[in-house]
Amino acid sequence: MRKPKPTMPGDQIVTTMIKLGRCADFHRIILSGSAAPQRMFELHRRGYSQVATTATCDLPRGQYDVALVEWQLNSIRALETTLNWLVHFLAPAGVLVVWVDVEERSVQQKLRSILERLGFQVEIGTRCKDGLVISARRLEARPEARAA
Repeated sequence: MRKPKPTMPGDQIVTTMIKLGRCADFHRIILSGSAAPQRMFELHRRGYSQVATTATCDLPRGQYDVALVEWQLNSIRALETTLNWLVHFLAPAGVLVVWVDVEERSVQQKLRSILERLGFQVEIGTRCKDGLVISARRLEARPEARAA
């Protein structure tokens, strides 16, 4: 994993999402959210060449290693609808990283609940620039889930 140098506003969010998603420059990454086009150029500048937005990607068929979602000023219900659609783009071992622009405990709990309903387990979460970032992986992709 490369160590990017923050240079623009919002870099803390991008840097944290990259770290939590364990992104490597060979990973296929899909971006969602209102800032996705700008984030795509930022990731290209950092050396990630296989990046697409939900507006520029193909049909969902499990082709992405990491999904980065930057969610601002929208309802948690709308986020749930987006995640329900977006998870079909992720490979079985794919990682989903979500940044929401609120730190309220109730939003964090709702997001965890949504991810669990979609078959993901939260691996880690952290506060980041006026928000919260959560990284989750599919339950069946976890080694201990396969052993059971």
